[in-house]
Amino acid sequence: MEINTPQLQPRPRKKRIGAVFAIFVVATLLSVTFAALIWYWNQLPNETRVDPFPEREGEGIPLVFQGEVISDIARLKEGQLFLKLSWMQQEIDPHIYWDEPTQSVVITTGDRILQMKNEQLNAYVNGESGKLKFPVFQEEGEVFVPFEPLDKLYPFEADIVAGERAVLLKQLDYPTQTGELKSDDEENPAVMIRKDADKKQPIVAEARAGDRVEIYGEKADWYQVLTNDGIPGYVHKMSVVLSGIQMKKWQPETARPAAWKPIGERLNVTWEHVYSRNPDTNKIPDMPGVHVVSPTWFAVEDESGQLSNKADMGYVRWAHDRGYQVWALFSNNFDPDLTRAVLADFETRDNMIRQLVQFAALYELDGINIDFENVYLEDKERLVQFVRELTPYLHEQGLVVSMDVTIKSLSERWSLFYDRKALAEVVDYMMVMTYDEHWASSPKAGSVASLPWVEKGLKGVLEEVPRDKLLLGIPFYTRLWTETRQADGTVQVTSKALSMPAIESWLKEKGAEPVYDEQSGQMFAEVKESDQITYKVWLENEVSLKKRVELVKKYDLAGIASWRRGFERPDIWPYIDEEMKKRP
Repeated sequence: MEINTPQLQPRPRKKRIGAVFAIFVVATLLSVTFAALIWYWNQLPNETRVDPFPEREGEGIPLVFQGEVISDIARLKEGQLFLKLSWMQQEIDPHIYWDEPTQSVVITTGDRILQMKNEQLNAYVNGESGKLKFPVFQEEGEVFVPFEPLDKLYPFEADIVAGERAVLLKQLDYPTQTGELKSDDEENPAVMIRKDADKKQPIVAEARAGDRVEIYGEKADWYQVLTNDGIPGYVHKMSVVLSGIQMKKWQPETARPAAWKPIGERLNVTWEHVYSRNPDTNKIPDMPGVHVVSPTWFAVEDESGQLSNKADMGYVRWAHDRGYQVWALFSNNFDPDLTRAVLADFETRDNMIRQLVQFAALYELDGINIDFENVYLEDKERLVQFVRELTPYLHEQGLVVSMDVTIKSLSERWSLFYDRKALAEVVDYMMVMTYDEHWASSPKAGSVASLPWVEKGLKGVLEEVPRDKLLLGIPFYTRLWTETRQADGTVQVTSKALSMPAIESWLKEKGAEPVYDEQSGQMFAEVKESDQITYKVWLENEVSLKKRVELVKKYDLAGIASWRRGFERPDIWPYIDEEMKKRP
């Protein structure tokens, strides 16, 4: 039997395409609608309002500084503002010093020293006692300092804002861009200040068109601003019209005195090396061109900070009668352990300072020259602090403060312990001791100060010290080197320092004729005494001195400082004076 199976008919192709198209259209419409909704949502600004300041905890209060809100920096006690010391050292003054042994905050400026002891109302300004309303205190290992005396020392002012919910700290003598707010909506002139640079950020304040704001930065199309109410935030640039620069002047109660200098001339300083007794001034020849003599009179004597004193009023009168200023030298006896002991705490440093101040008044000095050498690297910061504490007292008496430093090197106790930049910010002048390239016990004979070595060292120091504060050190001595060949073929090198007259007398005795040495820029002589003994000397005379003075002019330095008086020939002074006064 034949069975007929019904045949399935295919759906018309047209109807299938239409269904697919319909689905596509619906999906497209949904996508467009969804995109439109997203676009519309993105155009809507955030209307949420938030408090611009974090919740206060106890005596803590948010600090507004440079347009930023900073937490855990400020404390407010009975209306008195306190700031965290570590933050102040970072943002206000890196030289604010915490003296751990005496538990004191020590602040130094060009003419003042303020000492505030922990938990004590007594404070001391240049040694004079005064009263604080609230003392320094510690909280969880952090030191907090009362702001009240600081506004007399630093160009800052503080205001409590936002209903005592924040403190605004403003820097004076600092140019700030200002702007005026505007609104395109005349019916609603409000301008929203937002937490960050995006309209989706919440609102922290509402200002009005015409209000002034201070501008502290930019972020994309937004300004970082501070409102008149002390509230920081962001506002779109389209809502601000820049109106100019404002700067509130700050006038310190006293100003740092200008350093003394000879009118129209570069300084010419010479050191007077005093051993056990002062020189007979009747035997000192005239020194035309010299402005300052610096006798080596004071030195650290013991760990309590007592100083030795070799000063002589007769020498001062002799110097003043001839128009010389007297800048007495004060040294650390080149003893690193003794130096560490006397720099360790405020009271010992203060003991040394008071003696120097008394000596300066007693002997009618014009300045103090600080010569600290051979110091441990770990005492670098303490040395800066001592100079910062000493200088205001000396300036108060009208004294010039100068300091001796070496050129840069990797030697910790010869060079690295000098923070030249920090020291130069404090002192009036700095003498760079550009000599002893080859020192007394050098294993190799060489110049005391070859010209290439001097210039290279000078350029290194000028990276950190202003040229108008820097004096170039000039040696008046030379070293006579003896090279002795030993039985095993090695050469033993010894030397002795000789003055200009002494080395010239020795050369004459030996019949030696110096020749110019291009490498050192000096006259050089060599004498072979025998197969075993050879003498060598690099001379200091008119040739080398002329080149050193030329360096002073080339780098436009403040002047020269020579080590030392008594090593020179008398006719060297008029020669230097003439060279110094020549136009470069």
